[in-house]
Formats: sequence, C-alpha cells, structure tokens
Amino acid sequence: MLPTSAGLLMYRIINSKFQVFLVHPGGPFWKSKDEGVWTIPKGEIEDNELPFKAAQRELKEETGIIPPKNEEAYINLGEIKQKSGKTVKAWAFQGDWSGLLMTSNYVKIEYPYKSGKFIKVPEVDKAQFFSLEESKKKINPAQKTFLERLENYIN
Repeated sequence: MLPTSAGLLMYRIINSKFQVFLVHPGGPFWKSKDEGVWTIPKGEIEDNELPFKAAQRELKEETGIIPPKNEEAYINLGEIKQKSGKTVKAWAFQGDWSGLLMTSNYVKIEYPYKSGKFIKVPEVDKAQFFSLEESKKKINPAQKTFLERLENYIN
C-alpha cells in the first residue's frame, strides 16, 4: 500500500489577482523540468499523525513558512490520487511569503541512477507564487484538481 501525503496550498489576492504558491522539487532529475512538475508543499503522513498536522509540518519543513494554527483559516480541498497511485490530501489558506526559501528538508538519492553513489539534495529548490492560469500549467497534473476546487470555493 502506498503512503498518503498531506499538503497545504497557500494563496493570496493582490490587486484583485488570484495567485497560488507552489514549490519545485530539488535534485538533478528535476533541474531542467518545469511544466507539470511543480507541486503544493506536501509530504508523507507519519504513523499516528493527523493528516492536517502533517500538512502543516511539511509546509514548515520544506519552505520555512509557519502556517496558521487556527483550523478555521483553512479550506479542505479533499484528496486526489496521483499517477503513481499515491493519495494526497490538501487544505488551502490565505497567506503571503517573504520570498526567502528556508528549507531544512534534504533527501538522499542515488545519482547517477543505479550507480551505487548517493547525494543529498533539498526536497524543494524553488518556490513561487503563480497566477491561477500559469499554476495550472506548472503543477503536477493530478494536483490541478486542488486548484480547481479552490477556484470554485473562492468564486
């Protein structure tokens, strides 16, 4: 059984323009990839951890952003299944970001693939606010559903 992930989709409205915050996976495999690979900050739910708490933890670990503690500040976006079969649960909240990516999460990957050599790379190497139109091109295709659900909720 595949693990379930949980994440937070931060959004803001500036001058009547709706924007969402996405992150780009780190490491050499993702370095040259752009459209369809950005994601909401998310990660696996640990044993005995509530999905919502996992989502809050992951945002802080991957970006340094401290999410609101008040659960009423969030919109439940439900869950989706990604192409890999992994389930992702998500919540949205209105917030902003300083532009500084403060990551503390690193993963160990085999690089080059099947070489037996391992390197540590940041889970996230870039983060950015995108317009809703642009974010629909940038985001992992399965997670586009979260954007549509948030758009329907806001409108």
